[in-house]
Amino acid sequence: MRIIVYGSLRRKQGNSHWMTNGQWLGDHQIVGYELYSLGLYPGVVSGNGRVYCEVYRIDASTLGELDALRTKGGEYRRELVQTPYGSAWLYVYQRSVVGRKHIVSGDWLLRDAPEPG
Repeated sequence: MRIIVYGSLRRKQGNSHWMTNGQWLGDHQIVGYELYSLGLYPGVVSGNGRVYCEVYRIDASTLGELDALRTKGGEYRRELVQTPYGSAWLYVYQRSVVGRKHIVSGDWLLRDAPEPG
């Protein structure tokens, strides 16, 4: 199975150790979503933007661990999306993003860069 990661699970980020047993397949941009900062980690919601991601092949055990991390308390839900590497699971944020910082670039790695315009 495959998973899309867009924030703290990406390479060289704070939670990238969760992907240690995964196989990196490549980078990808998902269209029709927007990225928001939730503080130390991001959330993706449906919208009019694009989000920069990494796609990994993972095993069922890793998916179970990520589900426990991400879906606990209903904060995220998994959604199946298409990528050049095949369909992959994306964790979509389920709570309000009102008052949260919109990362217009769609790239968590650029979250501290000044916004254009």
